Amino acid sequence: MNIDSKLLEIIVCPECRSTLEPQGEELVCTSCGLAYPVRDDIPVLLVDEARRPQ
Repeated sequence: MNIDSKLLEIIVCPECRSTLEPQGEELVCTSCGLAYPVRDDIPVLLVDEARRPQ
Protein backbone atom coordinates (compact mmCIF):
# COMPACT_ATOMS: atom_id res chain seq x y z
CA MET A 1 0.00 0.00 0.00
CA ASN A 2 1.38 3.37 -1.00
CA ILE A 3 -0.73 6.12 0.58
CA ASP A 4 0.76 9.55 1.16
CA SER A 5 1.51 10.12 4.86
CA LYS A 6 -0.10 13.58 4.75
CA LEU A 7 -3.34 11.98 3.56
CA LEU A 8 -3.20 9.43 6.39
CA GLU A 9 -2.91 12.31 8.87
CA ILE A 10 -6.22 13.88 7.81
CA ILE A 11 -8.56 11.01 6.93
CA VAL A 12 -10.76 9.57 9.67
CA CYS A 13 -13.24 6.74 10.04
CA PRO A 14 -16.56 7.79 8.48
CA GLU A 15 -18.43 5.77 11.14
CA CYS A 16 -16.96 7.19 14.36
CA ARG A 17 -14.43 9.87 13.27
CA SER A 18 -11.43 8.15 14.92
CA THR A 19 -8.01 7.73 13.33
CA LEU A 20 -7.17 5.02 10.82
CA GLU A 21 -4.01 2.91 10.83
CA PRO A 22 -2.64 0.96 7.85
CA GLN A 23 -2.69 -2.81 8.35
CA GLY A 24 -1.85 -4.89 5.31
CA GLU A 25 -4.11 -3.77 2.46
CA GLU A 26 -6.64 -2.07 4.75
CA LEU A 27 -7.04 0.99 6.93
CA VAL A 28 -8.32 -0.05 10.35
CA CYS A 29 -10.11 2.28 12.75
CA THR A 30 -8.44 2.58 16.14
CA SER A 31 -11.80 2.93 17.88
CA CYS A 32 -14.64 0.95 16.26
CA GLY A 33 -12.38 -1.53 14.45
CA LEU A 34 -13.90 -1.22 10.98
CA ALA A 35 -11.38 -2.16 8.28
CA TYR A 36 -11.62 -0.17 5.05
CA PRO A 37 -10.15 -1.63 1.87
CA VAL A 38 -7.47 0.11 -0.15
CA ARG A 39 -7.76 -0.49 -3.89
CA ASP A 40 -5.03 0.68 -6.25
CA ASP A 41 -3.60 2.83 -3.40
CA ILE A 42 -6.96 4.59 -2.97
CA PRO A 43 -8.75 4.22 0.40
CA VAL A 44 -12.39 3.20 0.01
CA LEU A 45 -13.94 4.94 3.01
CA LEU A 46 -17.46 3.61 2.66
CA VAL A 47 -19.03 1.99 5.72
CA ASP A 48 -20.91 -0.46 3.45
CA GLU A 49 -17.56 -1.62 2.00
CA ALA A 50 -15.81 -1.97 5.38
CA ARG A 51 -15.10 -5.28 7.06
CA ARG A 52 -16.59 -5.53 10.55
CA PRO A 53 -14.32 -6.58 13.43
CA GLN A 54 -14.66 -10.21 14.46
